[in-house]
Formats: sequence, C-alpha cells, structure tokens
Amino acid sequence: MFILGIETSCDETAAAVVSDVGERIRANIVLSQLAEHRPYGGIVPEVAARAHLDHLDGIIARALAAAGIGMGDLAGVAATAGPGLIGGVFVGVMEAKAIALARHIPFMAVNHLEGHALSPRLEAPLDFPYLLLLVSGGHCQLLVVEGVGRYRRLGTTIDDAVGEAFDKGAKLLGLGYPGGPAIERLALTGDGARFPLPRPLLGRPGCDFSFSGLKTALGRQAASLADAAGALAPRDVADLAASLQAAIGDCLIDRAAQAIALLRASWPAAKSLVVAGGVAANAALRRRLAALAAGRGLAFRAPPPSLCTDNGAMIAWAGLERLRLGLVDGLDFAPRPRWPLDPAAAPARGAGVKA
Repeated sequence: MFILGIETSCDETAAAVVSDVGERIRANIVLSQLAEHRPYGGIVPEVAARAHLDHLDGIIARALAAAGIGMGDLAGVAATAGPGLIGGVFVGVMEAKAIALARHIPFMAVNHLEGHALSPRLEAPLDFPYLLLLVSGGHCQLLVVEGVGRYRRLGTTIDDAVGEAFDKGAKLLGLGYPGGPAIERLALTGDGARFPLPRPLLGRPGCDFSFSGLKTALGRQAASLADAAGALAPRDVADLAASLQAAIGDCLIDRAAQAIALLRASWPAAKSLVVAGGVAANAALRRRLAALAAGRGLAFRAPPPSLCTDNGAMIAWAGLERLRLGLVDGLDFAPRPRWPLDPAAAPARGAGVKA
C-alpha cells in the first residue's frame, strides 16, 4: 500500500511516498525556501505560498519517480491541512484533493502536529501510550499520545515557542536565519555558564513553558556588551549562544520531568519519552532528554534529524496510520490555520499563546 504525503504548511515544499511493508520511506523530497526568506530574517507567508504553487507539481513528480511508482499505484493521498500558514496549507490540500478526486482514492487531512507526533513510529515500532515533547518553530507542547487521533495535552507555551526563542535569539546576536542551527554550532565553542540568563517557570507546578522573558534578557545582555557601533566580540556571541541553549535546555528538562510525574500517575503503561519537531534535531537537547528518560526508567526515542524538520514522509505516514483505521476525510474538508491536537485542553493563558 503506497501513500503520497504532501507538506506545505510553512517554508518547505515537500512530498513523499511511504509503504506499509518493506522499506517504509520509498521517497522523501523536500525543497527548502531558505534562500527566498533569508533576506527578510524570517518567513513571509505570501512568498511561501507562491513558492509552493511554483514547485509542488514538480516535487510530487520527483517523489513518485524516486519511489518507482505512478499515480495509479497510490492507495491514498494525505496532506497537511493545518495548522500553518493558511496560504501554503491551501496549496497542498487542494493538490491532494485533486489527486484523490481524479484517481478515486481516499484523502486524509492530516494535522501537521500529528505528523510530528507519529513520526517516530515510521522508523521503528513504538507502543502507545507515550509522552511526547513537541518542539518546533511554532509549537512547544507536552502531550500524551494515547493513539492515532487521541492526544492529551499536559502543557504548552504561554508566549513564544522554543523554535522562536532560538530564531529570535540568533537574530539578536546577528546570526541570521534560520537561527536554531546557528545557535547550536556556536554553543559548541561557547561557555554556557558565563551569563546567568533566566529560566522562566523553572520549578513551578505544571507543564507549561515560557520563553519570551528569556529572549528579552538575552537582548539586554547583548546590548550591554556591544561596542559603540553595536557589534559584539566573537567570544561574547559564542558564550551568549551557549548560555541561551543551556537555559532553554534547563526549561525543557524541568517541564518534561514534571510531565513524567503526571505520566506515572495517570498513564502507568507508558514506557517512552519521545521528542519530535524541528528543534528535536538539536543534538545537545537530545542528549539531555535521553539522560532524563534513562534516569526515570523510560526509553527515549527521537526521529532522525531528516524527519524532525517539516517533511512529506511524516504526513504520508500519519495518513497511512489513519487510513488503516478508516479515518478518511471528505473533499469538503476545510484547511485550518489553527488546529489543536487536544481540542478539550483548557485554554492556556499568556501573550501569544500557541494552540
């Protein structure tokens, strides 16, 4: 059974083919738009949507060719239907609907976050339930994954997502976009203990996150070190990058530890801590989370870095998992700019709350 997956929720135009037998990922093509957005220091929604329109047909053709199949071999087509930049989401959803209609195959509208949540199951078996730390440019959440389509949110950010904190921190340090990889590279040569940046909500009850104050503190520290022209010494930049990464890591570990305590009480069958999303590619954070899991008697799982950032394979796999359960969608499904994995979760309070 071959499933085509389409991902256009942000600044990657991606398509993939996965199978339910043998080698699961038969093709996974991702076209990055970094060059288009770098001059602006971030993602411009209109630029992203137009790039998806220009390239999606070609990316799908490349994925099918790499998989060695044609449209007639597909058992279904899945597309990210939200959350995300709505212009780009529309492009992918309409393409998937057209394929489903023309080929008379099922269409699966996939929540982008569910794609991340289920991505570790693409690489190797992983039993439900498990604890998921979902960390990306737009989201930072702790959830219990009870099954396909069944999620319980334990905590979320009350302001910035962790990926935003990395990107905005990099911008403050003059490192450009995308910021996460630049911060990680510089942190390898920096002293993470030099600057006592705050750890918002550290030790507080609950599992929510906050990164806005950390970003502000970084900006003030950088301003205090800058010369008359506003430039920072290379050593200061490296130490600030390392200090930022250390502070973010402390916050993630503290909140994940709180979530593990809740997991033990209410989901005793859960045996794994999983991290997914773009920030999950950060090797230092992976090591710290692996150590936390081992210390709490949990297995640790993370997708390979190629499946942490946005990609079509995770969307195709989520579509396959949903198709197995008969969870298909009509062609009248409306794309959603906001789409929480746990609609029953109590609203978080804070400036810029992410659903």
